[in-house]
Formats: sequence, structure tokens, C-alpha cells
Amino acid sequence: MVHGALPYRDFKVEYPPGALPMFALPAVGRPSFDRFQWEFQVLVGLLAGGATVAMARVLDSLRASTRRYAAALFFFALAPLALGSVLIYRYDIWPTALAVAGLAAILARQERLGLVALGAGFAAKIFPGVLVPPALAYVWRTRGRREAFVCLGAAALAVAVIVVPFAVLAPHGLWSSVHGQAGRPLQIESLGSSILLAAHQAGGLHLNVITSHGSQNLVGSLPDSLGLAQTLLLAAVLLGAWIAFALGPPDPERLVRYSAACVTAFVAFDKVLSPQFMIWLLPLVPLVRGRRGLAASALLGLALILTQLWFPTRYFDLARGLAAFPSWLVLARDLTLLALLTTLLVPARAAPRS
Repeated sequence: MVHGALPYRDFKVEYPPGALPMFALPAVGRPSFDRFQWEFQVLVGLLAGGATVAMARVLDSLRASTRRYAAALFFFALAPLALGSVLIYRYDIWPTALAVAGLAAILARQERLGLVALGAGFAAKIFPGVLVPPALAYVWRTRGRREAFVCLGAAALAVAVIVVPFAVLAPHGLWSSVHGQAGRPLQIESLGSSILLAAHQAGGLHLNVITSHGSQNLVGSLPDSLGLAQTLLLAAVLLGAWIAFALGPPDPERLVRYSAACVTAFVAFDKVLSPQFMIWLLPLVPLVRGRRGLAASALLGLALILTQLWFPTRYFDLARGLAAFPSWLVLARDLTLLALLTTLLVPARAAPRS
């Protein structure tokens, strides 16, 4: 890019257009690779600081106690130790910061700005898009139908500003990138793969592993069927969560909880579950209130530790050798994510009548 090449037209890019600033900014001045890496990690640190500020703004809007403030921010500060070095080598903190910033703006009654942030996050890595339906339902219930449609337009405009130039200048390359990501096979760390890995270890199920799309994946009729089932299950869970939120009271605490649940569902049921996807949950889950929030944060912490136990040190033992220890770790982590999702979505107990 710094030499003037246009992404998607002059070279292939697997990431959405909104991700490009994370790669271009540290490359300004054409530094050495070591310098580029250092500047990239500084940028990651700045974005993590921005995510911390956004978390604080959310907690301000929720009128959180000092203890809750400290617990949420302390968890976010220590989470990188549990997850490991993947945080500073991936760009996922960028869409994550946009997602939590969008949530903070919506709760601070700056709804249009919040939906712009979510739209930009969607253009950077898709997953912030799952927050748009509950956010619009919240705006509709609190500010009216007209404001909800204006916010939807703001989100769409943010996406268009980022994506449309590449769609005009490099339509075939952009479509190839989108089509390639949508057609990815079942990645080896996903929920379906972890079940097949357990069957391989316990019952000798034969598995075929291939490298494609920058990851190691399971291929064959059974993995393909599980991948389709996961996609359908993801759509059903997200739709159910969106409807449940829309039908309930437009409470800020519910918006925070359902936002964390929607992103957790995306992580848990997507056909791809790379270790960096855990970054998406770091600033959202600790914001959930009360005992539910404590249980959810504990489960997320466990999932982070289980991830670091095999990635990166034992990853290729898993991907190339289908080794037993990392296979069981992957299954344990994926089941922990399901427990986290259940914790976030289970209905609250009704208060007893006096």
C-alpha cells in the first residue's frame, strides 16, 4: 500500500476494508519489519487504552459502583496475561474497540455516533454487526422509530464510506475476498471440529486436515455438515437473542448483557474460531452486572487460559498431529464458551410478589 498498490485490485486481501488502516499506519515511512512490528504493537496498546475508556463510559452510564468499576477494568487489564501474546500480534482490538465505543455512545444518548462506530466495526471485522439489531431496538424503544431509522442510516453510511470505494475500484477482488471468507471450511478450533477431535481421540474417527484460507481445517462430508449446522445454529441463536431483547424492557443493563451474549454466540458457533476471536469478548463480558457478570467473567477467564495452554506453543501438535492433549483443551474451551453463552442468556429470576 505504501508503494501505491491498491488492495483487492493489485494484491489479494483476506480482511475487510475497514481493517486496512491497522496495516497501513505502522507502514508509513516504510520502516524495517522490526520497526513495523513495534509500531503495530504501540497502536494495539493505544486501542486497548481507548477500549478501557469506552468501558468506563459504559459503567458511568450504568451508574456502576466503585467496586464494579474496579472489577470490570481490572479484569480487562489482566485478561491479556490469561490469553497470551495473540493480543499484540493481531488487529482484532481495532473492531473490538469500535464495538465497545459504539455501545458507550448509545448508552450516553449519542445514538447516531454509536451506530457509526458499530458500522465502522462491521467494515473492519463483521462481528460488531451483531450488535446493530439490539442497539436499534433499544433506540426505537427509548427515542422513537424515526431516530432508529436515522441511526440505521448512519450505520449504513459508515459501512458505505469504507467499502464502496473498493467496490467501485476493485469489485472482483473485493467480491473474491468476501466469497473466500464466507466459503471457509470448518476450522480446526471451532466447536464442530472440537467434537470431531474428541471422537478421533476416543473412538479413532479418521479426520482429514488441510491448510487453506490461512488456517488449518477439517474437510469431508461430516465436517461440512457440522459446519452447515453451526451456521444455522448461529443464525437461530442470534435471531432468538435479538427478538428476546426487543420484546423485553429497554434497559441499559439488558443491552450490555445481550450485546455480550450476541458476540459470544458469534465466537462460539462460527465455523472459524481463531484464538484472536477471544479478544472480542474482553471488554464486553466484564460489563455485565451482578452475580451473572461475575460468573460470566470467571468462565471467560477460564476460556482464555485454556486457549493459551495450546496456542501458540502446541498449535501445530494439534493441527498437524491431532495430538490428544491440545484436542481435549480445544473441546474444554469450546464447551466453556457454551457455558458462558448460557450464563448470559438464561432469563433472570422474577422478583417474588410481596
